[in-house]
Amino acid sequence: MASGRLLEVYVDLLSQPCRAVKILLSCNRVPHRIRTVALRRGENRSAEFSRLNPMQKVPVMVDGDFVLTESDAILKYIATKYDVPEHWYPRQPERRARVDEYTAWHHSNTRPHAAKVFILEVLLPAQTSSQVDEVRLNRALSDLDATLDKLESMFLRRQPFLCGDDITVADLLAVCELMQPLGGGRDVLQDRPQLQRWRSRVQTAVGQSFDEAHAVLYSIRDRRHRPRM
Repeated sequence: MASGRLLEVYVDLLSQPCRAVKILLSCNRVPHRIRTVALRRGENRSAEFSRLNPMQKVPVMVDGDFVLTESDAILKYIATKYDVPEHWYPRQPERRARVDEYTAWHHSNTRPHAAKVFILEVLLPAQTSSQVDEVRLNRALSDLDATLDKLESMFLRRQPFLCGDDITVADLLAVCELMQPLGGGRDVLQDRPQLQRWRSRVQTAVGQSFDEAHAVLYSIRDRRHRPRM
């Protein structure tokens, strides 16, 4: 374990990668302090936060004098440095390479395609007081569907988790992205029993940390779908 100052993470839990980091820390009981950065209020553009990350993005991790940005790097750093089970980021070269393979693929496939559905269905209409652009949304859903096909055929196949028999940081990154459209009431895995079973295995593996990290997303969903009196 690290000594000295408590590990700090700067997050907004509406952000998918921030939730992945939070889940890894919480379910492994790594001592840490959460610093909330409200993106909707522009707190990521403050001078103080910009000194930590000139890109003005979350998450950011501060471990003593060491500052790290990018969720992929943060997850792997925590799994490497702190007292967490090896399966999160295996030391065996081939198994670690499988995790790296997915996380490299993730940032140009799962992440942008799931995020775009949420942006088009929730964020843009809220920000512009406009109707959902159904043409663009249907195109985004088609792109996401192709990504889900590849998740099933390339990564999950017949194994319980994306990179093998045990949960890894790859599963956290993926599941948090695929939960995001739920903010608009859309379960993108509704017609995908194989991926539904995988999501359930991830939830079971991390316990209450899953719902705790997604509480903000659930509240957005519930507000949008609250029955009118």
